[in-house]
Formats: sequence, structure tokens, C-alpha cells
Amino acid sequence: MRKPVIAITGPERGAFGPRSLVALMVRLYGGQALQLRPSQHVQLSEFAFDGVVVTGGHDIDPVLYAEEPEVEPKYDSARDQLEQAVIDQALNRGVPLLGICRGAQLLNVCRGGSLHQDLKSKRQKTSNRRTLLPLKTLLLETDGLLKQLLGSGPCRINSLHNQAIDRIGDGLRVAAHDLDGIVQAIEDPLQPYLLGVQWHPEFLIFIPRQRRLFKQLIKVSVEQRLQAAQ
Repeated sequence: MRKPVIAITGPERGAFGPRSLVALMVRLYGGQALQLRPSQHVQLSEFAFDGVVVTGGHDIDPVLYAEEPEVEPKYDSARDQLEQAVIDQALNRGVPLLGICRGAQLLNVCRGGSLHQDLKSKRQKTSNRRTLLPLKTLLLETDGLLKQLLGSGPCRINSLHNQAIDRIGDGLRVAAHDLDGIVQAIEDPLQPYLLGVQWHPEFLIFIPRQRRLFKQLIKVSVEQRLQAAQ
């Protein structure tokens, strides 16, 4: 049986660290990494994948959720277009998908949700400082997929974002928040694996329960491919 192909999206250049760490997790749990870049958008139909990881990066253009810019723009329109197409394809096919930071935000936007464009005014109990270290507290809200993977009780996460989910997209629910009530994870309770997390688990793979996010993605990808073949 061939290995499940997991598409990993990102910018045209750079992001070597996040891309490599996600690919490492994909290979560790028996998958094959397929790196997709904005320049491959027109060829997207030629690529077959069994799962998707949409990685972090620049802010999402607010035009995608019908709002005006509130902060100095740092957008990547070509990447927005590619990742919207990949997410739409994954949603239409029921392909397992993990959105990381920007990826979680874009998943929410693709489902009709919106974003907070600047979190500084939203923070009361948590620092606005960005850090790769797990220094912030994650509070799980439901008994859904994320809680199954991370276990009960609060856990520590990192934070590299200045934007976050505001209005929740159709069919999604909040799976976790931080001490300020800012949404830190969303999921679709009707799908085996459709998850968006605001933190960066690829930088926390030394923590076993963070690795479960990638392990479960591969597991569901294999299961769905086997079901489709029957």
C-alpha cells in the first residue's frame, strides 16, 4: 500500500523551518510530504493528496471576509489564492485538514467566518509578545477531536500571531481558547479530521501530545483512502 500523500502549503520562498518540521512529522507517521507553493496554483488539479496541512505566515487579506484593512498590510495574495483552492478542494472531498495559525484563520474565512485584525486591545491576561516557547495557556472547551488528542486539562502553547478568529465559520465550533477568551482552535464536529489551531505545533514536537495532531491526520488519511478503495 502506498504512503498517504499530505500536501503542505506555504509561501513561494522561505518558511524552511516550519515546512521541514511538518514534513518530518508526516514522514515519521508514515506519510509522504507534498510541498505546494503559490506558483503551482494553475497546476493544482494535477496533484493528488490524501490530507492537507496549511502552515502559518503572513496575514490574510481582509477583502476575503469583506472588511477593510485595520493594520499595515502584510499580505500574500498569491498564497491566499492557492490555499483557498486547496482548502476548498479538501472540504469538497472530505480530506483531513490541519490549519496552523494563518491556516486556521483561512479555514475559518473559507467557511464564512471573520478575523480580528489586531489582538493588542484584546489582551488583558496574556502577553502580546510572540514566542516559540510554550509559555501561554490553552483551555480546551469541548469533548471533540482536539480534546481527544491533547487530553483533559489546560496545556501550554506558543504564540506567533497578531490576528485571530472572530466570527466562527459555518459548521465550525470553538475547540479551545486562551486566558483572554481569544479563540485558539476550531474544529468541525461532523468531520473525522478538520481542525485549525492558532499556535504552532510543529515547533512543539518535543511534546508528545502535540505530535498527536500530525499522527491523527495521517491515521485518518489512511483510513479514508482504504474506505474509498473498498
